[in-house]
Amino acid sequence: MSDGIRPASTVILCREGRGGPEILMGQRGAGAVFMPSKFVFPGGGVDAEDHVADGNGFLAQQCRERLTQLVPPEAPSPEMLVAAALRELTEETGLSLPRAREPAFRFIFRAITPPWKGRRFDARFFLAQADESAAHEDFSAGSGELQHLRWLNLPDARELDLPFITEVVLAEVGALLAGTPQPGVPFFDNSTSTPAFRRIV
Repeated sequence: MSDGIRPASTVILCREGRGGPEILMGQRGAGAVFMPSKFVFPGGGVDAEDHVADGNGFLAQQCRERLTQLVPPEAPSPEMLVAAALRELTEETGLSLPRAREPAFRFIFRAITPPWKGRRFDARFFLAQADESAAHEDFSAGSGELQHLRWLNLPDARELDLPFITEVVLAEVGALLAGTPQPGVPFFDNSTSTPAFRRIV
């Protein structure tokens, strides 16, 4: 993407806990260049290998269409974004999501990092339900890039040291899990020096 903005994908993995829905989060290392020590969802930039990885079958048609809106000509395809999300999930947590009969990923949020940040990403956030193979708490196969990986209910997650945009996404996740309709995907567009809020419908 132009202006040094790198496409990225993030996975908000959800499971049903004893007290209600839980999401998976981890803490970035204190020495990380981007968002050090912050708690985040698994995710990262789209890599060259994602161009040939198989991300088919994870998205409903409406999500595919929304992922192609308000993007530059060189933007990665929806399948590449899914492939990046799946790869980052496995790399950072050791968990994986198999292709299911029903689309597993729901595109729920997009945000472009502001110009004053050292690194800039055009991040798409996907909500996914963990199946039995991915709902456990063994993260030993992860890379270690995310530390203190844990399943958290939403109130506990909001008490962590979070980036601002993660706080906003958590509020959106809470509304969606409560059954609130989403009138289009929220898009925090900081591609220029003038921030804009849009909805992708």
